[in-house]
Amino acid sequence: MIFDFLLRSFRILLFPLALVYWLIIWVRNKLYDNNIFKSSGFGLPLISVGNLSVGGTGKSPMVEYIVALLYKKYRVATLSRGYKRKTKGYSLANGNTTALEIGDEPMQFHVKFPGIAVAVGEQRIEAIPQLLHDRPETECIILDDAFQHRAIKAGLDILLTEHDNLFVYDFYLPTGDLRDLKSSYKRAEIIVVTKCNPDLSLQAKKNIIEIVKPLPHQKIFFTAIEYGSCYHLVNKNLFNLNAITEVLLLTGIANPKPLKKWVEEYSKTYTIAEYTDHYIFNIDDLKEIITRFEAIESKEKIILTTEKDAVRLAKFANELKELPVYVIPVRHHFLFDEGKLFNETVETFIKNFKKTN
Repeated sequence: MIFDFLLRSFRILLFPLALVYWLIIWVRNKLYDNNIFKSSGFGLPLISVGNLSVGGTGKSPMVEYIVALLYKKYRVATLSRGYKRKTKGYSLANGNTTALEIGDEPMQFHVKFPGIAVAVGEQRIEAIPQLLHDRPETECIILDDAFQHRAIKAGLDILLTEHDNLFVYDFYLPTGDLRDLKSSYKRAEIIVVTKCNPDLSLQAKKNIIEIVKPLPHQKIFFTAIEYGSCYHLVNKNLFNLNAITEVLLLTGIANPKPLKKWVEEYSKTYTIAEYTDHYIFNIDDLKEIITRFEAIESKEKIILTTEKDAVRLAKFANELKELPVYVIPVRHHFLFDEGKLFNETVETFIKNFKKTN
């Protein structure tokens, strides 16, 4: 609590820098709005998943949701920046690729959907032609975290905003978490309010819609976090978390609060080994994690981590194969029975695009 108070106080002191940052992104957006800076489109459906802020709004699970929706019907590809990877430039995942080469989130897509093309590239405007050269059969590209990258014009922009940190109440970096103008939400075709309480009421939904003020052409949806069955990091055996299990929760994600809450509810007790977002684990970290796990006296104990962290731990498979290291999948659950409408909106975009091109 004291640390959070000090952090907020420090960020308030940076308010002048936030005003400078706002001016820079305002000028940049105006240059695009007035076609001084050009946005390029491509001859196939591009779906952008992004947000206006830094931090975890659920972009990766949304990309996975859309891939799962489409990949059996279309030849789907994903394109990400590949944050914190050890390589530069364009790269297309193959059978020997590691998270160090393409980043943890693209690696997660590659592991879960081995049949799709997973590419990374800081300059998406250059990476798309390279991707299409390598995979000319591609029928749709999902752009991960690309909403603010206006050099590319996506045909369908999906904007995520977290229920407990709506963009309308946020402020600009470094005082707040916004990295794009609040008014940029108007460019999206779909707005998704993520990490809602599963029991969100219709009145609360109505109140948020009034706050966000979606434009007539925009559709707004609400999702809650849904956790799947835990599976072993190496052998993939399933495990059901229960009230007698003590957990060492291992996380290197932007916002572990929802996961902490879930583990607290479904386990006997837990301790946390918390690292920064996209943290690259080394052998010393592994030794510390194992030491902390062995210090837990209960026989009913596991190490629990996220899929995003799991791809960065995979290099230690030999060291971890005999330990109860389990992975918890995360996915979006659409509230108010509106998942079908969301799916139809995405698929209609692709069908209409193909008809007009």
